[in-house]
Amino acid sequence: MQELIEIAGRHARGRRTRTAIPRVSIGRSEVATAPLPGVWGSGILFVLQGAKTVLIGDRALRYNPASYFIYTVETPTISQIVEASAARPYLAIGLTLDLQAVAALLVDHRPALGGDSFSTSPVDDDLLDALRRMMRLLGRPAEIPVLATLLEREILFRLLQGPQAGKLRELARADGHLSRIGRAIAWIRSHPHQPVRVGDLAEIAHMSSAAFYRHFKAATAMSPIQYQKQIRLLEARHLLIAQPGNVARVAFAVGYESASQFSREYARQFGSPPARDAARLLAEGETAIEVI
Repeated sequence: MQELIEIAGRHARGRRTRTAIPRVSIGRSEVATAPLPGVWGSGILFVLQGAKTVLIGDRALRYNPASYFIYTVETPTISQIVEASAARPYLAIGLTLDLQAVAALLVDHRPALGGDSFSTSPVDDDLLDALRRMMRLLGRPAEIPVLATLLEREILFRLLQGPQAGKLRELARADGHLSRIGRAIAWIRSHPHQPVRVGDLAEIAHMSSAAFYRHFKAATAMSPIQYQKQIRLLEARHLLIAQPGNVARVAFAVGYESASQFSREYARQFGSPPARDAARLLAEGETAIEVI
């Protein structure tokens, strides 16, 4: 673990670093942060040092050192680094999921079953060793094109033997419920201004309304309406930062029919009214960026 921490710290550039290894990024922070909203796609977060909490819907995760969590669908989150210092910075590795690679492994290997969908898991020795060998490639970039794919495959294999394997198995199945929920989520993300109707989303997912609602809540820890509300508010926040100005215009752009309702829900989600929150984010710059 110490070698892995040293490698991640040496190659981190700022709070979030995309590395030369495909789909791999590094998060680093020397200070604890305020709660920061964001959206996590399908991927794995490995925390190496420090601690972080993540709120997903009505569920709370805590990452302690040497723990990980698999995100199966695009998920609105509120994350906060709670343990970090200059002497012992928060360090994490993010790996975006390659579903084709997971599906290929499922042909030959039977994954473990069970596990809680919303709890972090400890990194065991075999998984830690595979991560360490992958991150070593950052010091030998000429080897990345040859070895990175092999080591990523080993990491996915180790994850398929672990307590969160069931989520990976369902996600990689083209007809699995997570893949179907993912199609409905893609529709919500691409149509944030349109009203959400559970029946319509269930048709997209090829499920009954009752089954869709149950599986959606299991995957995201929130209802479809709650999910869309968080997506709308996050999109509004990005618009307010990119184009400061008319709050009512932004409210209508993301699907709200009432500017006053938008302002109330925005303040409830982010802690201050839209214009004030956007001004604060612009002033804070990089410190307002979520750390993986």
